[in-house]
Parts: sequence; C-alpha cells; structure tokens
Amino acid sequence: MQQIATFLMFSGNAEEAMNFYISLFENSSINNILRYGANEMGKEGSVKLAAFSLNGQEFLCIDSIIKHDFTFTPAMSIHVTFNKEADLDHVFSELTKGGHILMPLNVYPFSEKYAWCSDKFGVSWQLNLKKS
Repeated sequence: MQQIATFLMFSGNAEEAMNFYISLFENSSINNILRYGANEMGKEGSVKLAAFSLNGQEFLCIDSIIKHDFTFTPAMSIHVTFNKEADLDHVFSELTKGGHILMPLNVYPFSEKYAWCSDKFGVSWQLNLKKS
C-alpha cells in the first residue's frame, strides 16, 4: 500500500508554520519532528523532516538547506471545507494576517462563502463553506 501526503518545503520556518496551522484547526497535531544536529548540513535545531496533521489530514515538511529561486505558488493550494461560517471567518482572518488575499471572502456562483488566500509563509489556501 502506498502512502500519499502533501509535502511542504520551508526556508527556516517550518516549525513556526506547523504550530500556526495546528492552532487553527481542531484535531490537529505535530506528530514527529526530526531536527538537524550539530555538524549536519542544516542549521542545528531546524526541521530535517516533520509530520503533522490538520484535522486528520497528514502533511510532511522540511526546512530546506538549499536556497531556491522558488517558493510556494497558488497553482497548488490546500482546500478546506467548513461546516460553520464562524470557523471559516476565523481561519481566513488568521491566514491573511501577513498574507495575501487572492479572492476575497464573498459569495460566488460556486459557493455560498469562499475565499482564496496565501498565508505569511506563502502557502495557498482555498476556504469554502459547505452548502447548507
């Protein structure tokens, strides 16, 4: 059996991002963190590999030891469907602090309430209210 998970590559703030994300969603946790040690290629204490879950969905992440000419792009986003409008409003408010709004929180032909944004880490999120 294959295991499939979303993999996020950060540039030194993976642990901060994980802690931020698990604070926003119920039933979420950091499941495992492997850190760089002294005399290893990465900055000591930074994330070599970590696993975390957001409401049961597993993600993997690292702090890349290589500086790349790219970062996250909205072409790939995390889509979240909310049962409660207040939860959607709260998460949107938190994700957009220091981030960017790609589509404002509004009513759209395909959704009663929807927003698309990128957070302060550059990760793209689509937030949708479940149809009543």
